[in-house]
Amino acid sequence: MIVSCSKKHLPQTDKASNPTTKKPIIPKGPWPKTLSVDDRIATKAVDGRLYFDLDGKRYWKNYNDGKYYLFSKSMYNNPAFKLH
Repeated sequence: MIVSCSKKHLPQTDKASNPTTKKPIIPKGPWPKTLSVDDRIATKAVDGRLYFDLDGKRYWKNYNDGKYYLFSKSMYNNPAFKLH
């Protein structure tokens, strides 16, 4: 008699020996409105302006004070966020 393994039969595994993987906890909530970031780690946009991404939120550099501000629609017409 020949016995073979079928796809329906899987060997029993010990749950204690299998390591469990935990997902990292990403904080959700209020992000700061301003950041102080070194320009070397910021990314340059096509038009030359600098931005920094943090947890899916984009911060753009204000060229007057050097800080990065959370994106808002008012940045389009503000000359402080345009490259001089």
